[in-house]
Amino acid sequence: MVGLSFLSASFATLLLEIPSDLDLLVAALPLYGLMAAGFVIIGRTRSLAWTVTVLVAGVATILLLDLDALGGGTASTAAAAIVLGSGALPALIVCNLDAPARIITLSMGATLVLVATIITSSATVSPLEGLLSVVIGWSILTGVTVWLSVSISRALARIARLGRAHLAERHATQTEAQRRQGARLLHDTVLATLTLLAHSGVGVSPDALRAQASEDARLLRQLRLGGTPMPRSSGAYTLEATETSDLGHTLESVKQRFDRMGLTVSWHGAGRLLLPSDVLDAFLLSLAECLENVRRHSGVSNAEVTITQDDTTVRAMVTDTGVGFDLEQVDAAKLGLAESVVARIREVGGRTRLFSAPGSGTTVVLEVPKL
Repeated sequence: MVGLSFLSASFATLLLEIPSDLDLLVAALPLYGLMAAGFVIIGRTRSLAWTVTVLVAGVATILLLDLDALGGGTASTAAAAIVLGSGALPALIVCNLDAPARIITLSMGATLVLVATIITSSATVSPLEGLLSVVIGWSILTGVTVWLSVSISRALARIARLGRAHLAERHATQTEAQRRQGARLLHDTVLATLTLLAHSGVGVSPDALRAQASEDARLLRQLRLGGTPMPRSSGAYTLEATETSDLGHTLESVKQRFDRMGLTVSWHGAGRLLLPSDVLDAFLLSLAECLENVRRHSGVSNAEVTITQDDTTVRAMVTDTGVGFDLEQVDAAKLGLAESVVARIREVGGRTRLFSAPGSGTTVVLEVPKL
């Protein structure tokens, strides 16, 4: 754009010769057209061949103006040559300071332009004026190009650093997510089974306990071999991703699990949940963990679950009439509540509310968005 602007200014200055020197304009017009095409092509391809072409055409144009000046040309002829030599042609520097061959080419071209411009200006104006114009023009554009090159290099370096920092942060986030998933996995499976064993399986049939222990052993064995656990809506885990089925979209799998575990659950409200798969998994796994907490800690063997939904939200309210607890006395970082319920619901854009008091039972409200 800089080169084309100065080229246009030089040609406009030359038009002042009309009608006194129409032959000069006709002779110079093809050279100006060639330079204009060259600037456009160089801007797109950075072609060294076209850089040489523009330099040659520029020097030829200045020499053509020399002939006119020596033959009695006017000041506008010298002005056109000075604008061409000190503004248009130096613009080639912008695309040609990144390789020795280009720098050598520009240096040779600048020398020819300087000599030709001095000859032209000496015939009509001061030679010193032509010399200073060319030197200043080439120097300014060289300085601007170097500054731009350094600035762009620094910007690219900063972008690269930001990219590396982003990748490191993403890796750390993924590592933390994997750690939290592993903690949830152990809490929801192996630790639950070990807790049952520690209490001699009270309230759970021996067959259900053996089946759960066998499933946990299989899961750990495959994890050791490099498997990736995938949560199931029942609260268990599988090592392969499965297609969503009607069972996965209902509460039936959760009901069956806690029936086997000896917890009597009264279900109310919607029996089919139409949610995105990730939201549905988080909702049902959190619901299963709430019921597991009732079975382990409430001191009662029954619970109430009420499912409601509106246009934007699905809610589950899990209530028991057990021993309850003081909310202020519970560690907020306790794994079962913080990770398997609160964090899991929060990750899908939902929220968890907890109400309890000693001797008054516990109520947990889970809310997840439909979209």
